[in-house]
Amino acid sequence: MHIMHNNQNPEFGTVTIVVIGGGQAAAQVCASLRQEKYTGDIVMITEETHLPYQRPPLSKQYLAGEQTVERLAVRAQKFYDTQNIQLQLADPVARIDRSSKSVETASGQKFSYEKLIICTGSRARKINIEGSDLTGIHYLRTLDDVDAIRNDMQAGKRLAIVGGGYIGLEVGAVAIKAGLEVTLIEMEERILKRVTTSELSDFYAKLHTKAGIKIHTETAVSGFTANPESSTRVGGVKCSDGTEIAADLVIVGIGIIPNIEIASEAGIECDNGILVDDHCCTSDANIYAVGDCTNHPNALLKKRLRLESVPNAMEQARVASANILGNEKIYCSMPWFWSDQYDLKLQMSGFSGEADQHITRGSMEDQAFLIFHLKDGVLVGVDSVNSPKEFMACKKLVEKGARESNKLDPTRISDTTIPIMEI
Repeated sequence: MHIMHNNQNPEFGTVTIVVIGGGQAAAQVCASLRQEKYTGDIVMITEETHLPYQRPPLSKQYLAGEQTVERLAVRAQKFYDTQNIQLQLADPVARIDRSSKSVETASGQKFSYEKLIICTGSRARKINIEGSDLTGIHYLRTLDDVDAIRNDMQAGKRLAIVGGGYIGLEVGAVAIKAGLEVTLIEMEERILKRVTTSELSDFYAKLHTKAGIKIHTETAVSGFTANPESSTRVGGVKCSDGTEIAADLVIVGIGIIPNIEIASEAGIECDNGILVDDHCCTSDANIYAVGDCTNHPNALLKKRLRLESVPNAMEQARVASANILGNEKIYCSMPWFWSDQYDLKLQMSGFSGEADQHITRGSMEDQAFLIFHLKDGVLVGVDSVNSPKEFMACKKLVEKGARESNKLDPTRISDTTIPIMEI
């Protein structure tokens, strides 16, 4: 199938596939369309001022100054030039007009489309309490956010981190190595509660505490106070138990919100994300959606879900691109995630929360181990610390478990003398 150009309305441009967004999902959509031999026009429209870049290194290598802006880019400018992909940077889409099949940007430019792909991603959840507008309170979502944090993050300064998820812990690891005093505040009874078991939470709590981070759990933030020397800059974090933690800067990592407004306002069905089918198509047959902003069905997990992960965004981008060009492809992947903290690589596949049995393979003390999560004897998830080769095999095991419901012997799992491939 080849999509024909739509040049009939002189008021609009001649673009046939429009991509809204400028993150990794959008970049992969453009690359996949060309790999699928699409030769028509592509335009990417985004509020970002930078070329599409990788987000995972932002809270790790880039924050630590170990990675340059150039290396963050998913692809260099030359790629977009040679592949004839038009970039409309710093000009977000203001509205989608489904009746005329066009989009209008904030600057008033209009582009017609035959197929539209929404890759609007997500944004940091903001905290709205007393003092939350003081300077020195940061969120970490974009490259510009991290540049602002780096300007504030000097050795000896006191950093307070609100939120004990991946972002908070990754930032804490970088900051403590950079010589800052770090305090982390988490309202749940343990860090990483939303994503893993208490066993792994305890492992990471001990790791960060040993590194010098002070962790306060079951503690809510009630407000921010100003620095005595500057009424506009943060100086402390007020906690619900009445204590106050001194801080020269604050980083808030309390989750993200899917950017669905542009779709919702256009009448596209949304519910905790833009609703898509297993082809990544929305309730409008000419509009697809990909990445963090989507709520999609997963046949392996037998449920709908919204995922905040790069692997999901990349795979959905490939699926949407194929289907737009008539090459049928179904999205059905086992979710997986990763996090780098200090010199430890955490990799996770599936969902540990559904399990009724948790089996450790390897040594937590040696900081190289896996935790297998079983439900009724079937593997539903695996967490891996510094065991990347074994993890790749286990990732396939989790998927096999979902497809075939094959039961595993717990005694064999924990026996490190038996190779993973034999299990």
